[in-house]
Amino acid sequence: MVKNIYSQFISASKKQFCVLVDPDKHHVDSLKQFTQQLSKTNQVDFILVGGSLLRKNNFDKTIALLKAETDVPVIIFPGNTMQISAYADAILLLSLISGRNAEMLIGNHVLAAPLIKEANLETISTGYMLIDGGQTTAVQYMSNTMPIPSNKPEIAAATALAGQMLGMQLIYMDAGSGAHQSVPLSMIKAVKQEINIPLIIGGGIKDAKSVTACCKAGADVIVVGNLFEEQPEMVRALADAMV
Repeated sequence: MVKNIYSQFISASKKQFCVLVDPDKHHVDSLKQFTQQLSKTNQVDFILVGGSLLRKNNFDKTIALLKAETDVPVIIFPGNTMQISAYADAILLLSLISGRNAEMLIGNHVLAAPLIKEANLETISTGYMLIDGGQTTAVQYMSNTMPIPSNKPEIAAATALAGQMLGMQLIYMDAGSGAHQSVPLSMIKAVKQEINIPLIIGGGIKDAKSVTACCKAGADVIVVGNLFEEQPEMVRALADAMV
């Protein structure tokens, strides 16, 4: 089964809502609880699966279960080259353009490309930008890169524009899992004024008010992870806040 997932990003008539699933933080029962919550609302557009560090060998199993229990497209959000699965609908091929680590810009991609081709995954090139969320996050530590300072929207805007000029199909700005603060609204506005490809915002989003504010600032797609893990019943309320 081949789906054109990217077309769903660019042709959407509304803002889109994603839930990020970290396989390390879930088991069969919690995933089924999540899919039950999804069945109560049709407002979740995509499920992202991935993590900065996976200690359990259940990546394939997690995606296969999600595919079996829901019709929502499942997209890999890879933390490393081991996070590839033929069960998924697509993969965000992340280039960490906010940093200067060559492995995260191209090195890991060379290793992953043959595996992605073999898995027959739709590949969506994504300019990934870490934004300072007030604390050192797992992705910052594991990627060995510095985030863009939260008070430097001009750097974020220029970085995103460069990503688009390099051919990236999406820009993903992330404050990181468990961030104390989300991507600043002023930064979202500055970036959106410079690019004309979909803008994804994630990290540090803790309530419906934050979701609405990010959307009004220019986010096209909102990703929620930690909040969902702690309060799966919040899925509907957050999805309802998309404007």
